[in-house]
Amino acid sequence: MPALALFLGLLAVPLALTAILSFNAFDGMRGIQPTYSLGNYIEILFDGYYQEIFLRTGGMALGVTALCIVLGVPETLILAKMKPVWRGTFFVVILGPLLISVVVRTLGWSVLLGSQGLVNSVLLRLGLVDQPLRLLFSMTGVVIVLTHVFLPFMIIAVWSALQRLDSQVEHAARSLGAGPLTSFRRIILPQLMPGILSGAIIVFALSASAYATPAIIGGRRVKVVATTLYDEFFNSLNWPLGAAIAVLLLIANILIIVGCNRLVERRFKQVFA
Repeated sequence: MPALALFLGLLAVPLALTAILSFNAFDGMRGIQPTYSLGNYIEILFDGYYQEIFLRTGGMALGVTALCIVLGVPETLILAKMKPVWRGTFFVVILGPLLISVVVRTLGWSVLLGSQGLVNSVLLRLGLVDQPLRLLFSMTGVVIVLTHVFLPFMIIAVWSALQRLDSQVEHAARSLGAGPLTSFRRIILPQLMPGILSGAIIVFALSASAYATPAIIGGRRVKVVATTLYDEFFNSLNWPLGAAIAVLLLIANILIIVGCNRLVERRFKQVFA
């Protein structure tokens, strides 16, 4: 009961109040009106401006999630093969940034990705580019920084699944003639899917609702749902419209996560069972 009361007080009640607020009408001169309608949702769903923002946010979150899977799974497997001393050291290197504020890390990346930053300086010196790339105030820069920010969550999730993996099964597959790629694809990867799915859910949800990194790295050029929410609440003062955007973001997150969860569980049902 105490846990339930805490859950209702800190999560369910604020969400319910936000959902109720999203139905209020808004007048630029008189503020929030005590009348209720679906006008805010109709404006968001049928306005091309908001549709583009939601699609951009979804693409950004999917890109970050895919990069975290591509980078996180091999990195976790490499960590598992290391000696305990080196493994502990690299775990500190990987998880240490979680102890630092995401704002501080993002500001550090803004220095690295600038036109005179380290990344462009190295590319120019190596002759890979003729002029500095526009990484700051672009979606490319936002995806790079979000991947760095959320990669530890993917590694933690895959590592927890890897600990339940029986190494003798891989050795048995190799002894029966399976090559390294076949062994990974048919033996290791299916057993890692629960961890990959958990990490993907965490990374996708956090990426879709991230504010600090898109605001600092993307600036005003890269509008996503979180920065649009901020503008509606604090610049336009249109709280009902901002609340409707927040509710739709929550619903979209839930639908995408549940759909992907069902798809992966159906594809690898023997592992999840």
